[in-house]
Amino acid sequence: MPLEEYRAKRHFERTSEPPGGEQPQAPLPRFVVQKHRASRLHYDFRLEMDGVLRSWAVPKGPSLDTSQKRLAVQVEDHPLEYGGFEGTIPQGEYGGGTVMLWDQGTWEPINDPAEGYTKGDLKVRLSGEKLQGGFVLVRLKRREGEKHDNWLLIKERDGHTRPLAEGDVLDADRSVVSGRTMDEIAAGAPSRGSAECGDDPSVLPGAVAAPSPDMIEPMLATAVETPPEGPEWLHEIKLDGYRALCRVRGDDVRFFTRSGVDWTTRFSALVPAVRELGLGDAWLDGEVTALLPDGRTGFGALQAELKHGAAADITFFAFDLPYLRGYDVRSAPLEARKALLATLMSGQTGRVRYLEHVRGEGSEFHRQTCAFALEGAVSKRADAPYRSGRWRDWRKHKCRLRQEFVVAGYTLPAAGGAGVGALV
Repeated sequence: MPLEEYRAKRHFERTSEPPGGEQPQAPLPRFVVQKHRASRLHYDFRLEMDGVLRSWAVPKGPSLDTSQKRLAVQVEDHPLEYGGFEGTIPQGEYGGGTVMLWDQGTWEPINDPAEGYTKGDLKVRLSGEKLQGGFVLVRLKRREGEKHDNWLLIKERDGHTRPLAEGDVLDADRSVVSGRTMDEIAAGAPSRGSAECGDDPSVLPGAVAAPSPDMIEPMLATAVETPPEGPEWLHEIKLDGYRALCRVRGDDVRFFTRSGVDWTTRFSALVPAVRELGLGDAWLDGEVTALLPDGRTGFGALQAELKHGAAADITFFAFDLPYLRGYDVRSAPLEARKALLATLMSGQTGRVRYLEHVRGEGSEFHRQTCAFALEGAVSKRADAPYRSGRWRDWRKHKCRLRQEFVVAGYTLPAAGGAGVGALV
């Protein structure tokens, strides 16, 4: 019995932990990291494998710094249902204390998972709300007297690394499902949804206390032929302008192009409007546009505005919020970031505006954008983190406007004179 050790350690008439039963496996294997304050604080790292959650206790927690080799002590397998457990375990019971769902998501193998696990060199790629990218679990040789296998959990070098000097991912100290702290979970406080966050970035799932970065490389959409369907997708109008990221540090407002060129001088007409928002320290992602009389955006009109230097009649539509007031919120779900951004920009109808979205019904949204002769639409997963570079979590699909016409030509008469010789 794969869960025999797990069940033998627990009295399920006293604890709310799941006893484990038959549960269908998800299309993609899941991972979960649970912050566990028992006799000692640690983080339980769990991977769905062979119908159970293979589990490791990580005393210092996972790190995004490739130089950190975190001890991971393998413990008994847990049932798949345990991946949804958050709450308290009664004192006196095994593992008595508070358990938080600190991170969750899916994982995919980089090497053969069965072979890697057996040999003690298991490489995985995580897609979570706080942890992304490659990680490797390396098993150490068991010493005499040790009851459990010790492993090392190490971040692989990729686009999701972060030196500890630039911020510790463990500073994101709230649950990814309830938004609660450990103390709030212990006290039985109700969940805090993103709609209840107001303008406080610290309560967003995945928020990390960190200084404002000097530069952020934007997240880019992948071009597709048809829009995705399903309620997990948010759809925005594809604007016809210049992509721009706006860095705010008090009254110092800077606009950068997609490639990181400072275009603040060209977009100087937008600076006072951003200052009036009173954001403090922030990064906004959006599109600088020129609005046409019919409400559409026109790239030609924008170029005309920029032709002689600073543009006057322009508008900035903000659609994402990677950073706010001491917190890097790129690991938070898009829906939570947009809810916070909407709160900050509520009622703004001037030069700086919030770009609305529609949930689900991607094909109908695309049809409507094309019917109004717009450029197209951008579809984004509601649960997607903000990741620099091009990803399929964001997908753009353009309108293809068609009109039938005939191309004809003619030749002059071979013998000269007036008229048409032949049509070609």
